[in-house]
Amino acid sequence: MTELSFIHRFEPATDPKRPPLLLLHGTGGDENDLLGLGRTISPGSALLSPRGKILENGMPRFFRRLAEGVFDEEDVKFRANELADFVAEARKAYGLEAPVAVGFSNGANIAAAMLMLRPEALSGAALLRAMVPLSNAPRADLAGKQVLMTSGAMDPIISSDNAKRLATALSASGAEVQHETLPTGHNLSQTDLQLLVKWFEQSRK
Repeated sequence: MTELSFIHRFEPATDPKRPPLLLLHGTGGDENDLLGLGRTISPGSALLSPRGKILENGMPRFFRRLAEGVFDEEDVKFRANELADFVAEARKAYGLEAPVAVGFSNGANIAAAMLMLRPEALSGAALLRAMVPLSNAPRADLAGKQVLMTSGAMDPIISSDNAKRLATALSASGAEVQHETLPTGHNLSQTDLQLLVKWFEQSRK
């Protein structure tokens, strides 16, 4: 494995028409967590899967939080830029186009922060159970970037209002946002998978 600034897994593409995926795990996950998901939702895509550098009670995350749902926003900014720099390194090392981020929970939040702070790092994003990562994010130019958001109507961690605010902010920056609220909680469901597969198929057309 190529030595880069994040511990990571990389699987090369077997279908060059498919976009590379940047797989971003949730709290307590690691670089292996979402590889199966990536293979399922976009077969043949190159997969780039880093491990978050922050440890919370021994569990990897991509940035610090002060409490459940309360983020250390200075750390969010620092870590989003750090991750965007890693993506640039990996693109050079592995010969990749800008990837589509596929993030769950904490991984979705850092992907949303990257869209706001370093939009050039990503070609689009699937944000699974994301919430607003920065209370005063700069207005980014997300024109032409497609974003899928899936939220859980019974999610105990993320209010529907918070998820809607994120979707609205990304739309206001020019992203083409598809926001689906599903009858589920914080965990991913079969419907999430079906939406992801369909979204990736449509985004290729």
